[in-house]
Parts: sequence; C-alpha cells; structure tokens
Amino acid sequence: MCAARLRIIRRMSEPTRLSLYLNLIRWDRPAGSYLLLWPSLSALWIAAGGFPGWHLLIVFVAGTFLMRSAGCAVNDVADREFDKHVKRTAQRPVTSGAVSVREALALGAGLALVAFALVLTTNLATVLWSVAALAVTIFYPYTKRFFSMPQAVLGVAFSFGIPMAFAAVRGGSSWEWSSVAGAVPALAWWLLLGNLFWVIAYDTEYAMVDRDDDLKIGIRTSAITMGRFDVAGVMLCYALYLGVWAGLGLTLGQGVAYFAGLVAAAGIAAWHFTLIRTRSREGCFRAFRLNHWLGFTVFAGLVLDHALRRV
Repeated sequence: MCAARLRIIRRMSEPTRLSLYLNLIRWDRPAGSYLLLWPSLSALWIAAGGFPGWHLLIVFVAGTFLMRSAGCAVNDVADREFDKHVKRTAQRPVTSGAVSVREALALGAGLALVAFALVLTTNLATVLWSVAALAVTIFYPYTKRFFSMPQAVLGVAFSFGIPMAFAAVRGGSSWEWSSVAGAVPALAWWLLLGNLFWVIAYDTEYAMVDRDDDLKIGIRTSAITMGRFDVAGVMLCYALYLGVWAGLGLTLGQGVAYFAGLVAAAGIAAWHFTLIRTRSREGCFRAFRLNHWLGFTVFAGLVLDHALRRV
C-alpha cells in the first residue's frame, strides 16, 4: 500500500504535457514577447500616421506572441546540448528530456503556421517579409557557434516586425507584385537599424548573466566579445537606439510627447546602468527582464503624440 501510494503521489507531482509545453514556449514569462511587440506596434503607428485599425493590431499582437513562442521552441532544440551545462537553462523541457526534439519542433511549427495564417489576411508584401523573418529566426540560434556578435542577428530577427508593419499598412490589400517594392520605405530600415542597437543592448545584459558558463562551453556572445567594455557597450547601444529614433522623430515632425517618451526611456537606460555596472548575475538579469518597459515608454510617447495631434 505504501509503495502504491508513493507511485500515485509521484505521478501526481509530475508535470503534465500541457505544463511542459507552456514552459517550453515561456508562457509564464511574456517579457520576451513585449520586446518584440513594442517596436512592431510603434512601426504600425508611424506607418499608418496613427491608429492602424483593429485588424492589423490584432494580427501583429497575436502574431508576435505566436512567433516568439515558436522561436523559443526552435531555440531550445538548437541549444539543447549547450543548455545542459548552464545553471539557468539546464532544466528546460527539451534539455532535460521531458519534451522530445520532435515534440518541440512540432509545437514550434504549429504555432508558426497559425501566425502565418494571420499574415495571410494582410497582403503579398507582408507575407514575403514574414518568410524572411522566419528564416532569420531559425538561423539565429546557430550563429552562437561561429559569430562573435550573435546578438546582432537576434537584433535583425527581433526587429523584422518593423518592415512587416510598413508592408501591412502601405501595401494595402493588394496581392500584386508591383505593390511589394514600394511597401517598405527607407524609413522602416532606419527604424530597424535603431531598434537593432536596443536588442544588442538588452541581449548583452542577458548574455552577461551566463558569461562564465558560456566561456566554459565555447558559445560566442556579445558579452564575451566586448569583454571589460561590456557595460560601456550596452550603454552605447542604448544611446544609438534612442539617438536614431530621435533623429527620425525630428524628420517626421513628431511632437513633444514623442520626445518625452524618448527622454523617459533614456532615464530607464540610465537606471539599467546602475543594475549592470557591477556585472552581478541578479542585476544583469533584472535589467534584461525589465527592458520591455523601455520599449513601452517609447511606444506610449508615440501613441500619445498622435492622439494629441487629433485633438
């Protein structure tokens, strides 16, 4: 009886398949989705000159969460042999063997297909750019093996919502090839470049958490590449991000609310300096985890600026 009870208790304490899948896609840690969401929504507002409409808003919000979840599954499969040597990631479902590689890839593919179905409700230009975004997302995890700044590749992947937003707005509902070329203007690529620096900043903070483990297993990260200039590099990337978006704001004639948002974001970046300057794991991870508030502040200033124009 005691042995039977122990087996029942052990079985009840084991995580369910659903809980393992939710853990795999970081359902309880949505900060990563917000890091994707805010620049994409900012681009939507800029491209549309204000509120882009409920259809595009739903497509981009839902698509962002779906693709980030799919990306987590793919990333965990690609990094499973490395993650087992890192304290913070050793118990991830794929790394620990609780979820098989086939299961993780099937889940990731299913989520990506649902996101693609949403994109199909837009236009040809957005569909084509979504394929490019997916390719970069799949390619990114493998860059840690040979590229000294894989965070730059992540920056492209996490910024691809910007050209997609312009394509969705300016490509209209057309499925003609002629509408593809002019759907994404130079402005979108400048916004992407600025956002790329923000991604490098916060993902370097993330890499600083695992630097000791990454050095042992041979993974390449920006935190390792920058070495003792890591903190300075992070702050420089914050400055470049905000500087590029400020310059574009001047070009676009954005108002006081937009620049107030950038100033507030600069204040958040300055606070992050106090968190990472000692390079403690706790401080660096906290700075990374709360970075979405910086992106939200920029987005909120942009939305408020457009709203005030309509008053």
